[in-house]
Amino acid sequence: MPFSPTDPFGPAAERRVAALVAGDRVHGTTTDPSPHVRPTGGTTVTEDRWSAAFWDAHYDTRPQIWSGDANAALVAEATDLTPGRALDVGCGEGGDAVWLAARGWRVDAVDVSPVALERARAAAGRAGLADAITLTATDLRTDPPTAAAYDLVNAQFLHLPPAVRRPLYAALADAVAPGGTLLLVLHHPRDLAAGIPRPPEPELFPDEHELAGELDPARWEVLVAQARPRPVTLPDGSTVTGHDAVVRARRRV
Repeated sequence: MPFSPTDPFGPAAERRVAALVAGDRVHGTTTDPSPHVRPTGGTTVTEDRWSAAFWDAHYDTRPQIWSGDANAALVAEATDLTPGRALDVGCGEGGDAVWLAARGWRVDAVDVSPVALERARAAAGRAGLADAITLTATDLRTDPPTAAAYDLVNAQFLHLPPAVRRPLYAALADAVAPGGTLLLVLHHPRDLAAGIPRPPEPELFPDEHELAGELDPARWEVLVAQARPRPVTLPDGSTVTGHDAVVRARRRV
């Protein structure tokens, strides 16, 4: 797919899902230390697809990028959890954070994009939940979350290069308190062969086995490790079956 400075991974492919961290409701992410370089008109333009500037430019293309709904995997996996303190990573325009706060969670919602966070702040205000959600602009690669601080860490569609993803995801796992839950959701690598617009970079798409395999079994009980199907609407209006890699794990006490 062609690279666009306002849409990291091609056209608005899934109606509400057309960027690096695309999903039922997509978020921003953290900073990649190795920027994306592309030739243009005889010059070289360096663009960091995980920077605040990049994602602010993406959000500035439209007054609302995502649906405002919670991600489907969060609803499926967290509905029965006892509310406590949650970290929503790459919170985007706030759909997951608002959903969690409405169910009694105290939410720390973080994103690299200040533009996205202002929209999340507005969403929390409209829902009457501003007091339950703390919004912070941060790059978790260089500013990791507090260890053992959260009853739930929710990370949806943070597609990162392995050299960035592994230490960042390890830091997210460390942020879960004993007895707490880690929820990781990514687009599945099989989407690359399904005609779904995705970046042609397989290293950005670990499957559920790789994600679960990076959790130390002495510290983690993996409760869910699935390739979960869902309908995806393509740019031409047709529908195909896409898959998400879903991992839910409980930190042992």
